[in-house]
Amino acid sequence: MPKLYKGEKIIGIIPARGGSKGLLRKNILPLAGKPLIAWTIEAALKSKYLARVIVSTDDPAIAKISKKHGADVPFMRPRKLSTDRAKSIDVVFHVLRCLPEKYDYAVLLQPTSPLRTAADIDACLKLCITKKANSCVSVEEADRNPYWMYSLNKKGMMRKLIETKKQIDRRQDLPKAYALNGAIYVARVDRLLNNKAFVTAETYAYVMPHERSIDIDSEIDFRFAESLLQGS
Repeated sequence: MPKLYKGEKIIGIIPARGGSKGLLRKNILPLAGKPLIAWTIEAALKSKYLARVIVSTDDPAIAKISKKHGADVPFMRPRKLSTDRAKSIDVVFHVLRCLPEKYDYAVLLQPTSPLRTAADIDACLKLCITKKANSCVSVEEADRNPYWMYSLNKKGMMRKLIETKKQIDRRQDLPKAYALNGAIYVARVDRLLNNKAFVTAETYAYVMPHERSIDIDSEIDFRFAESLLQGS
């Protein structure tokens, strides 16, 4: 019997192209004893609710490593979806179109979030389905609050990003702000195909702590994630 949640069939999709400008070959770089992508594959496979875990890649080495760690790689990603300009949502659509079976929900899991756990995936899914929401995405509380941020005009003078009638001088008086952490994107497939986006005005947020919200884009991110994983 396939894994289901409340009768809903759910697919996990891990996008992992071979090219990377920020950190060369980062998806298969060894991180705390295993390739970076393996952390996401293993978390997805431990999920109670993902019926299938697929890696979408254009790279034979990534495909081989992904299969070794238990993911499905039923086809290779076309070149037009493997450039640095390709959108993740188009990769999701490509996977959904190529599979003969149909799914009720799709979960996008970026391999650059190695500290996200199976429990995070399942909690985000449960929130989305229980709320009967079109989508739910993972976020973290922002380190820097936009109420204390500025833009610069043409003269180089500071202008507040968010104008308020009352000056806010204490951090504890600021409204909480949240940022996407890139770890989990969940959506009903039919609504995703219609909206062409995971995040809409009706999207729910699943809040994750900072220590599991690391998104690897640079060497510093990589080393920080490694220190957290080795210390856990």
